[in-house]
Amino acid sequence: MIDVIKNSFKGFDVNNLDFAAAGSWPIGAKVICYALVFVIVLVLGTHYYISDKEQVLSTEISREGQLKRQYATESNKVANLAGLRKQMADVEEQFKEIRRQLPTEKEVPGLLEDITNIGIESGLVINSIALQGERKERYYIELPIQISAQGTYHQVGSFVSGIAAIKRIVTLHDYSLTPIAEGRLSISITAKTYRNDDE
Repeated sequence: MIDVIKNSFKGFDVNNLDFAAAGSWPIGAKVICYALVFVIVLVLGTHYYISDKEQVLSTEISREGQLKRQYATESNKVANLAGLRKQMADVEEQFKEIRRQLPTEKEVPGLLEDITNIGIESGLVINSIALQGERKERYYIELPIQISAQGTYHQVGSFVSGIAAIKRIVTLHDYSLTPIAEGRLSISITAKTYRNDDE
């Protein structure tokens, strides 16, 4: 076979190639030319077709870790979904219970009366109980109540305990205790209650 290819090149000058007369080239020259064109097409096709695919593959491989972490997070959420729903129902129930403890606008005068009665039952001398201006917060309205009274340490403690036992939510702030006589104090306290903003 090699001898046949060698014999076909006799009288063929590579320096005088005429592509217009490629059909009359010897068979060996045609085979080499076809093989060369095939290799060039193969290399160029592989380069342009596979390089894009390699870039897509490397991008997807880099995303694999992120997708696995996202999958783990989502699967944990799904696994805990029943527990989370129960917690949500519990929180909503607690929220409803707390809202029931907030006084309505109509109940505020009764609340002031309750605070006055607790002070009197504790033995305090009530100087004044005055409702201050409302302060609107994001989810509720704050109702500060300024309380001024006189009494002993034990009477003040009894008063604070009585306020804590009220069914409605009342918090005490800004204590000021000033001794006025032996064993007696002048107290100034800001009590705050809250009501729903959606009334």
